[in-house]
Amino acid sequence: MRVFLTGATGFVGSAIVSELITSGHQVLGLTRSDAGAEKLASMGAEIHHGSLEDLKSLRDGASKADAVIHTAFNHDFSRFAQNCADDRHAIEAMGAVLEGSDRPMLVTSGLALIAPSRIATEADKASPDFPRVSETAAAAVASRGVRASSVRLAPSTHGTGDHGFVPHLISLAREKGIAAYIGDGLNRWPGVHRLDAARLFRLALEQGVESGPYHAVDDEGVPFKAIADVIGRRLGVPVVSKTHEEAAEHFGWFARFAGMDIPASSARTRSALGWTPEQPGLIADLDQAHYFDA
Repeated sequence: MRVFLTGATGFVGSAIVSELITSGHQVLGLTRSDAGAEKLASMGAEIHHGSLEDLKSLRDGASKADAVIHTAFNHDFSRFAQNCADDRHAIEAMGAVLEGSDRPMLVTSGLALIAPSRIATEADKASPDFPRVSETAAAAVASRGVRASSVRLAPSTHGTGDHGFVPHLISLAREKGIAAYIGDGLNRWPGVHRLDAARLFRLALEQGVESGPYHAVDDEGVPFKAIADVIGRRLGVPVVSKTHEEAAEHFGWFARFAGMDIPASSARTRSALGWTPEQPGLIADLDQAHYFDA
């Protein structure tokens, strides 16, 4: 297949590029910069210039492909509402191009708030309380006959080059001189390695997206304190519990995420796709030098 991939130069997207090309597919990668184009070319992908805000570029890319994978999302939380709107418009634009064809589309989503404090499954619906509406947009596209589904990424999608939540916690621990958790620290985060997630995207495209949504989850739920323990030991700083009142001052905007209990299963995904994670789990991966190189 020739796959149009948004977010192709990103942390997860670049892993998908390698996974697809290694497996014999072609990749048409979206990029807005010359540096991104150089990176994609070095990986063997074709270049498609554009952005999430440029809906014409998205429609053009989708029209040239046999399938679409949408991983791009602007994680600047200072303009989160606008980013969510851009994401919805992008999905709608690409989906409109695929109507009336058999070409599939996979949309990236998350696990936040789907089933707080219990193990979320693929049968659970996306939370109406979360402003990111990737799954809702994908479902609307699917209602018009497009073969569209979603991949829910674990919030701690990890691996070399990670610049997400766990590196933020490491930076915070360096800055404040402690590795903190909230309460007893037993709230759980699911995890997956970026290379295992990339293989899931490929398998879903190859085997049919209809059995989604899929959960890109290896660790069902890693206690937040276990993450803090590794960070504290690696940095040589105390590991400290914070009350919920203290958490807002310590974590800032991240306090809401630090307190989430969002375990998730991937049993149906594994059964449907024959997907078995092969890379290190979150704690084993976190306890390596690449996370702590200053």
